[in-house]
Amino acid sequence: MNITSTPNCSLHGVANCPGDKSISQRVLMIASLINDQMKIRGFLHADDPLCTLSSLNQIGADIEIDKKGIIRIKKRKKPFINSKKPLDLGNSGTGLRLMLGMTSGLGLELSFQGDTSLSSRPMGRVIKPLIKMGVSMESLNEMLPIKIFPSKLKRSFIYELPIASAQVKSCILLAGLASGNSVTVIEPIQTRDHTERMLKNFGAKLEINSIEGKNVIHLKEGSSLHAKDYQVVGDISSASFLIVGALISKSKKLKILDVGMNSTRTGILKVLDQMGANIHITNLRVESGEPLADIVVHESHLKGVELRGSIIPNIIDEIPIISIAAAFAEGETIIRDASELRVKESDRLKAISAGFNKLGVKYKNFDDGIKIYGNPASLILSNPISIDSYDDHRIAMSFLIAGLKCNKPITVTKCMNIFTSFPNFIELTSSLGYQIEK
Repeated sequence: MNITSTPNCSLHGVANCPGDKSISQRVLMIASLINDQMKIRGFLHADDPLCTLSSLNQIGADIEIDKKGIIRIKKRKKPFINSKKPLDLGNSGTGLRLMLGMTSGLGLELSFQGDTSLSSRPMGRVIKPLIKMGVSMESLNEMLPIKIFPSKLKRSFIYELPIASAQVKSCILLAGLASGNSVTVIEPIQTRDHTERMLKNFGAKLEINSIEGKNVIHLKEGSSLHAKDYQVVGDISSASFLIVGALISKSKKLKILDVGMNSTRTGILKVLDQMGANIHITNLRVESGEPLADIVVHESHLKGVELRGSIIPNIIDEIPIISIAAAFAEGETIIRDASELRVKESDRLKAISAGFNKLGVKYKNFDDGIKIYGNPASLILSNPISIDSYDDHRIAMSFLIAGLKCNKPITVTKCMNIFTSFPNFIELTSSLGYQIEK
């Protein structure tokens, strides 16, 4: 599926923020382990969370979606089961990494597969600690297909992350939770903490401390969780496309409702503030242990910034759309320490550079980042252009947002991937004044 933008548009009005993808997947797994009746509202009905839901049902969970889109967790009468058919996680790296941890803790025998993109992504960062925990598993050079076998995990396991990663941390915590064992994860800097917040919300025995500048998370043995209904907050990563779209277009005002404001995810707002963005946060509150708010955005004159070090893990998913903001900012933006972008759904640094080549945006590549030479003026193209998304949802949406500042239509190719995280992207942006068409 290809999508084409319309020139001379802007984003304005009021938008409901789509549910958070990371939280939607985590709550399915933890609710299934709790094994009691629960309702989950605000769930993101996108391909990635739905693949996780299907995989959980495949091993014996009882999860339904009612006519209003509410997720209903039912109490299982039987234990989780092995499956001869592989669990297919589609394009979801989060789903795969976390399901590997949870099912290893359950002692199941399972195999995992995914689409072409997921099958090319390295999984060594979760495979290695799981093997150290005692999990018996096979993989193809630490990539899919992966098979796990019934294993007895260590009763007490301590792991220090060599590289900050919320997915690896969550994988280990879920393995410990599912097995009933004690686990301690030490991370060099705090990464997104949705798993920890969710575990606390459901009553887990969890301790979090800062020791010698490192974040130490300890899940006690035999943590017993209690069922309660859950509200998924809006996904700030999805909101970031709308925010940048309003900042760079002739937007009078855009208001985005119910955006998750977890401090481990709001780096995008800090970066845009440094760039001079006119953004206001209102109606700050808490739902199911997660902070959320409404965000009001106005068109702004942006300036270049330098991004490196501890901020990078917090904004790693938003760097593609930050790059678009940088392309229309005054001065240079430098992004370093972001080598993880090379092993996302695509090599995102390569994909950003290829798109900039088509747009005529000047840049310089680094192994771990990019320098972008910004220009606040709209891009003058001699003809409509086509940009490859590299089957990456964040690349696709980022360059469609760039189309707001171009005088000719932009066609972004291979956009089916958008449905993995933002299924109503086309309808929502169109309702806000930006006409894009399949």
